[in-house]
Amino acid sequence: MIFTICLASREEKRRAMPADPLISAPMGVVTHAITINASPERVWPWLAQMGAGRAGWYSYDRIDNGGHPSANAILPEYQHVAPGDVLPATPGMTDAFRVAAAKRPHDLVLTVPEANGGNQVSWEFLLEPLDRGRTRLIVRGRISRRWPGSIQERSRPPGRLILIERIYEILAHTPRPLMLAAASFGHYIMQARMLRSIKRRAEA
Repeated sequence: MIFTICLASREEKRRAMPADPLISAPMGVVTHAITINASPERVWPWLAQMGAGRAGWYSYDRIDNGGHPSANAILPEYQHVAPGDVLPATPGMTDAFRVAAAKRPHDLVLTVPEANGGNQVSWEFLLEPLDRGRTRLIVRGRISRRWPGSIQERSRPPGRLILIERIYEILAHTPRPLMLAAASFGHYIMQARMLRSIKRRAEA
């Protein structure tokens, strides 16, 4: 099931999306999608509260959320998301992911910013209404040719790295073809789990 319900169509992979210009010449682009039997208004709250130390990422929590379970309920304190806000990638991080756009209930764009004002990563969650109150959630990640920066360059508290951070440290020293293949596969597994979890929560 994980390898079928989160596949974007050919048209979805080829289409332009609002956040594409944030990284004009990406090293890689990955587009996933899922149909949710709920309106965009019901899906959006689950996106707005994402982030480590918030509602989590709805994926494999032992890998990317420090072992803390992702929320199974809407958390009112995390519903007001605006450009400039940080949805921490990992527990304690203070600079990534940063909100680049938040157009409730249609489009949420996250980035991993660089010191020079550019972006290493853009991660867009586009909600498109379908018939019968359903939603098509299209998620696109675009990766700069400067990705990944060392985890020591990111703003995080001292201490032992969680599993996902250790994986990225290894990837940073891996030949690029192997790094891209491994990162793409890992991202798909994590993203598929995330989308299935958002679907289940929004439909409940």
